[in-house]
Parts: sequence; C-alpha cells; structure tokens
Amino acid sequence: MRLIRNLLALIVLAIGLLWSLQGFGLVQGSFMTGQKQWLYIGIVTMLVGLLGLRWANRSRI
Repeated sequence: MRLIRNLLALIVLAIGLLWSLQGFGLVQGSFMTGQKQWLYIGIVTMLVGLLGLRWANRSRI
C-alpha cells in the first residue's frame, strides 16, 4: 500500500512540475505555454504531491 501511495504522490508531483514549466514558458507546444496561471496551479499541485509523499512515508508507531 505504501508503494502505491508513493507512486501516486510522485505522479502528482511530476504533473505539477510539468504544469509549472509550461506556465513559465520552458516547455512549448501547449495552450498552457506562457500562461502564468498554470505556473501557480503547477506549484500548488507540486505542494500537494510533496504532502502526499510525506503522508505516505510517515512513521507508524
């Protein structure tokens, strides 16, 4: 179960990174390219992914 949670969190983190890069204009070829809105959405999505990783790997006492 921990593996699945980690994989899902990493996927969310990667999607957020892609959206941020597109919003910043570093990844071309999408309607999101150069749109600052997608930069901010990507940053929030990356934070959700990081929180998911933290949650997936918290210690169970």
